[in-house]
Amino acid sequence: MNAPLTSQHSAQLAADSGGDSPLASPWAADFPILARPVRKRRLAYLDNGATTQKPGAVIQALEAFYEQSNANIHRGVHWLSQHATDLYEEARERVRVLLNAPDSQDVVFTRGTTEAINLVAQSWGQKVLRAGDEILVTGMEHHSNIVPWQLLCARTGAVLRHARITDTGELDLDDFRAQLNPRTRLVGIAHVSNALGTVNPVAELVRLAHEAGALVLVDGAQAVAHAPVDVQALDCDFYAFSGHKLYGPTGIGALYVRGTILAGMPPWQGGGDMIRTVSFEGSTWAAGPQRFEAGTPNIGGSVALGAAIDYVLSIGLERIAAHEAALLAEATERLRALPGVRLVGTAAHKAGILSFLVDGIHPHDLGTILDTEGVAIRAGHHCAMPLMSHFGIPGTARASFALYNDGRDVDALVAGVRKAQKLFGV
Repeated sequence: MNAPLTSQHSAQLAADSGGDSPLASPWAADFPILARPVRKRRLAYLDNGATTQKPGAVIQALEAFYEQSNANIHRGVHWLSQHATDLYEEARERVRVLLNAPDSQDVVFTRGTTEAINLVAQSWGQKVLRAGDEILVTGMEHHSNIVPWQLLCARTGAVLRHARITDTGELDLDDFRAQLNPRTRLVGIAHVSNALGTVNPVAELVRLAHEAGALVLVDGAQAVAHAPVDVQALDCDFYAFSGHKLYGPTGIGALYVRGTILAGMPPWQGGGDMIRTVSFEGSTWAAGPQRFEAGTPNIGGSVALGAAIDYVLSIGLERIAAHEAALLAEATERLRALPGVRLVGTAAHKAGILSFLVDGIHPHDLGTILDTEGVAIRAGHHCAMPLMSHFGIPGTARASFALYNDGRDVDALVAGVRKAQKLFGV
């Protein structure tokens, strides 16, 4: 965890980030990569929906693991193995704290949200679903919360349905209610839309789904870094997220599973460390999350994920949410004021994502021009092609904010859009 800022350090950060501006970020200096120029410009990194940058504390935790603690876990009797095991399980406990899960044994480490959803599909889904059963998702889902269910439906004869969204990018609650029926076995919903920033009313959706007899999986990839998450308050059955969107490493994430459900799920991959006994006549499985963590896991990544969780919790997710909301409001107002700019996704409740189009400029061209100004955004369909089809567009330009962004990043974004309009004569 980072040492507390000295008053002198705080003053320098404030000066570097725009003085006493409410859009200044006191945390930007924690991220080494932000100090490097891009295209001979100051880096304005606004691609946080794709992946976040890493604070020094996370980089140091990963380095320290391999320098001082590296060993395989769970199976060794020597000190290093036991030490590495302790670090790995301590990281699992940190995930429990982040999500307010009832027990750390309800947390499975995965490579990320995509693998977590596939795990549920291939373990729980393959065991439970039958022909004619239904899975309900929303029209704003990431492909990772669509394709695994399509594959599962093809294997089982189940049917995938989706609830409509409105032209503002909000879930049509009436259609969601109408789609629920006694055949609905699972509902898959994004906590926050990666393409629009829409914050879904997850607790209400879970309640409606449970009343219909369905379980609920929440894709939390775009939520955990931006606001507090409480799986007990949400009452969801599964919650998945990726470490790299939470200031942690790539290749590590986690899946929360309600304990009573986890106990009845069969393993989805076989190998070492997920077994209790093995013989040529048959095998028995380990209990708890270990049953779903076959082979050598990403031990160093889990330790660094724990450091990332410590980092955001030391700041406070409420504080992070307030900072990002101010940035989003400023960027929204200023882009909306530009002629020829159309915002895509104007839900009343949003988190950190601003998607837009500029008349006469393809999003890829806009992204390229912004890059020459040191501004990093994402351009394309954002792995949400059905959502883009709803709006009748191939894709958008997407600026996404994180705790280290500040008013200068908004300035650079707006100036870059104006430059693109001038270059294209629009």
